[in-house]
Amino acid sequence: MQHTVIDRIEHVADGVVSLVLRGTTGPLAPWDPGAHIDLSLPNWLTRSYSLCGDPADAEHYRVAVRHDPLSRGGSEYIHHYLRPGRALEVSLPRNHFPLLPAPRYLFLAGGIGVTPLLPMLSAAIMADIPATLVHVGRSASAMPFAEELRARHGDRVRLVATDKDGRPDLTALACDLAPGTLVYCCGPAPMIAAARAAFPAGQLHTERFRPAARVFPANTPFDAVCARSGRTVPVPADQSLLDALNRAGLPVPAGCREGVCGSCELTVLSGSPEHRDDIGAPEGRVYACVSRALTPELVVDL
Repeated sequence: MQHTVIDRIEHVADGVVSLVLRGTTGPLAPWDPGAHIDLSLPNWLTRSYSLCGDPADAEHYRVAVRHDPLSRGGSEYIHHYLRPGRALEVSLPRNHFPLLPAPRYLFLAGGIGVTPLLPMLSAAIMADIPATLVHVGRSASAMPFAEELRARHGDRVRLVATDKDGRPDLTALACDLAPGTLVYCCGPAPMIAAARAAFPAGQLHTERFRPAARVFPANTPFDAVCARSGRTVPVPADQSLLDALNRAGLPVPAGCREGVCGSCELTVLSGSPEHRDDIGAPEGRVYACVSRALTPELVVDL
């Protein structure tokens, strides 16, 4: 974990605030566009947010948080109780949405989904690579960082307020793309679905706010064998691996609890995991909040 203090809190759109965090024990860990961090909040919750500042700034991290009316306690606490000067512990950055090399880019943002794309756009422009951002929101006042984007990047940014402009035609955008263009899309499920229908799979990279709706087989019980602690923890059908480990006194950090942030990653030493996450667990890893086991035992490095 890294120790930070809230340097400032800024209103960046209707219902969206930006937190600028300053390291208190030296330079913060480096990161690349697309990375996110976990905030350990004073109300004992952990939440993951995309870094949207400048990777060259080793003294500060910046994240943005939309107030969710159905908040499970994270965004509600941040919006109503956090103040400048508050100390926060944050994780090391993780990146499941890296910016791959390409001759040109198209970035598609829906609302708060602009956050991981901000440093991507800046990186592409600094490298003199053609890049365009289409930033979509329900209204002009609801698009985070709209003024900053317009001031810094001018006509490379297209702002689309759906209450006046309607939704962008992604099929038309796809037809106009130059060969080799990579498309990065982050936004709500309907935008992700529209992008997947418009752009070839090999051209499109996406990140979700929430897991995709999928149907999995019925849960079956299994045993989690924790190699380092020498404990075997039963995981019943009605309980997640994460909850079973936590209740057994083997705490595992967790953010989203929905398989989209990666904060609860465990190394699998033997057994076959059943992956149910949305970010694509790497070989030999499992995300304890959603994934289970296809074998009676799953041996993990814990």
